[in-house]
Amino acid sequence: MDRCEPQAIGQSEQPSSAISCAGCVILALGFPAAITKLMSDSSLPHFDQPATVSFFRKPGLPFVFVRLCMYLILGEGAAYVLRLVLRSYLSRGFNQTSPQVIFLAEFLALLGALFAAFVLSHLERRGFGEYGLSLARNSAKHCLQGAAFGIAEISLVLAALAALGCYRFGSLELHGKAIVSWALVWAVVFIAVGLYEEFAFRGYVQFTLAQAIGFWPAAVALSVLFGAVHSANPGETPAGIVGVILSGLFWCFTLHRTGTLWFAIGMHASFDFGETFLYSVPDSGAIFPGHLSGATLSGPTWLTGGSAGPEASVFDFLVILSFFYIFHRLCPPITELDRQHVDRFSQTKSSVDQV
Repeated sequence: MDRCEPQAIGQSEQPSSAISCAGCVILALGFPAAITKLMSDSSLPHFDQPATVSFFRKPGLPFVFVRLCMYLILGEGAAYVLRLVLRSYLSRGFNQTSPQVIFLAEFLALLGALFAAFVLSHLERRGFGEYGLSLARNSAKHCLQGAAFGIAEISLVLAALAALGCYRFGSLELHGKAIVSWALVWAVVFIAVGLYEEFAFRGYVQFTLAQAIGFWPAAVALSVLFGAVHSANPGETPAGIVGVILSGLFWCFTLHRTGTLWFAIGMHASFDFGETFLYSVPDSGAIFPGHLSGATLSGPTWLTGGSAGPEASVFDFLVILSFFYIFHRLCPPITELDRQHVDRFSQTKSSVDQV
């Protein structure tokens, strides 16, 4: 794996259910191209920028609080309107754990969050990519590295459990084309989940709150909130919430080192994919349809994670803690010299583009 570079900133359902989710996939592929252009207009985010004359750039806590309220109102309002537009589809009686419902809920919320950040980026006179979703030469590499970390995390945890006799893969519950169909469906769903949850908790809100209280105090507060939100999931446990908070802190660490959310998005999506589809175990307290096998977990709750799944296992805590060190070696801190180099590169690129 290459050294990181600083960047400019139950049982499965029938296969027919996977085919019925094709509309969701098409909707995802139809995501407005304009958003991509917005993401590419970015610079390396400095979370402790000095105060400016503009109200929308003042770092004081009262000003930040007002901007965060505006962000929440705009985002939730936009998502609410989109849900009204798609009410007829959402009222078809899908189970709450179906991929259709999960995808639409996350995707509409993502659109609302991006819309709110887009509006505020203009009010603040910032590049949209400063909120963590810039598109640059190493964005794809960061995302793929994150995906590798996510699969490695769940694989290491379940390998340890299997060695102790606590995890059994079981027999296949999907066969032939159904494996490919469900794999694609869950891949699309969890990409949407990763994009929304990472941007919602570590995008605009993290960037803005950090201006008032600092990066790490904001990261801790939002990671605790991230865990609290997951506590509403059926089957979630206190240990599972601790695991979610620890994951959130690690993803903040990757944001701090890379300047973008792409590593966290890739890792978040691939870990959920590994839990739900590949290894067929509970994900944040829920077992979803369309899983690959009839896997089983047995043994002490502190080992298996109990109803919350492997993310509440002590093995998962150990893996995430080891990832802090591994990522520290993979992506050393961005020095001031690196920042100046990136700034010069960005200015040169802008000059070339103008020509």
